[in-house]
Amino acid sequence: MSDTGDARRRDGADGAGGTGDGGGAGGAGGAIRGTALGRAPVPLSVLDLVTVGAGRTAHEALRTSVAISRLAESRGYHRHWVAEHHSMPGVASSSPAVILAHLAAHTSRIRLGSGGVMLPNHAPLAVAEQFGTLEALAPGRIDLGLGRAPGTDGRTAAALRGPGRLDEAADEFPRRLAELTRFLDDDFPDGHPYARVHAVPGPVQGSTGRPPLWLLGSSGFSARLAGELGLPFAYAHHFSAAGTLPALDLYRQSFRPSAVLDAPYAVIGVSALAADTGAEARAQVLTGALSMLRLRSGRPGLIPTPEEAAAYAFTPLEREFVDGWLANVVHGTAEEVRDGLDGLAKRTGADELMLTANAHGGEARLRSYELVADAYGMEPQGPAAG
Repeated sequence: MSDTGDARRRDGADGAGGTGDGGGAGGAGGAIRGTALGRAPVPLSVLDLVTVGAGRTAHEALRTSVAISRLAESRGYHRHWVAEHHSMPGVASSSPAVILAHLAAHTSRIRLGSGGVMLPNHAPLAVAEQFGTLEALAPGRIDLGLGRAPGTDGRTAAALRGPGRLDEAADEFPRRLAELTRFLDDDFPDGHPYARVHAVPGPVQGSTGRPPLWLLGSSGFSARLAGELGLPFAYAHHFSAAGTLPALDLYRQSFRPSAVLDAPYAVIGVSALAADTGAEARAQVLTGALSMLRLRSGRPGLIPTPEEAAAYAFTPLEREFVDGWLANVVHGTAEEVRDGLDGLAKRTGADELMLTANAHGGEARLRSYELVADAYGMEPQGPAAG
């Protein structure tokens, strides 16, 4: 049995309950492909790191995520994803499934998903049950995005996975992906050790749908695998911009039509922040740049305030890092961000842009998503669920 081929054959046989209406064999692609609203060149979505600023709390960060999800839903953003990170003081997204359940209770239309769940950190059965539960809570609205990185440093990964798991073979991710797919579909063959193990909620209870799988990555490995399996692919342009075009090219060249999609569908994560003035936008994105500098230097912490970032005395080497980082952050007034996103969509040919607005305070992040929607003429879609 081919692990990767097996995953390709079964994933999306039901898509998200087969409720989609285009883009893939059997209509499953309709659960994946979004619709560009207003003057946006492609569908726009949200990537949320649930950032925690200095002087703020995780409680406040999670309340901001709810506010962002409701705003995104009301303004026509296609999906809201939450990323898994561990042992990072500046983020509160260690448990995407828990956060997504909370967001589902406060929204009614927007797609919600993981951007992503880091599969090596978890037993496939546990992931299948978590996202089967989410699908039961919000039918047809859940995406299961999967990554193969730990989402943290090596020491924390060891604490997450337990002894002996850090040196897994390179082909372990495809095997675990195939196992997860079988749990989601409840179709282990007779004689398999897990043939009588059922992920619940799931098909054994008469469930009619499950979340579509996405592969996430910042290198060629997941790009090629997503293409070979005929799955949608999300690339982390926001922290690995130099590899965006090669990865997207590899994904498209490797793509084989599947029950999920008859053509490639690629999303890129984009750091983007709009503010009422260019100076304010610059002050806000500098907080994220300083936070990343500290993380890369082994000194992770809460997201600094704009005042702290402005007063920080960068060394020449640190300034070089920060300038390079900010060169890939689309920021400025709403019109400047709109123009930057238009150019990025054209250069990459991305099918969807997923915006992450990293800043110290939730107010700046909310304002950014509102300004971007205004710039594209994305009219309010009506109130979200209470």
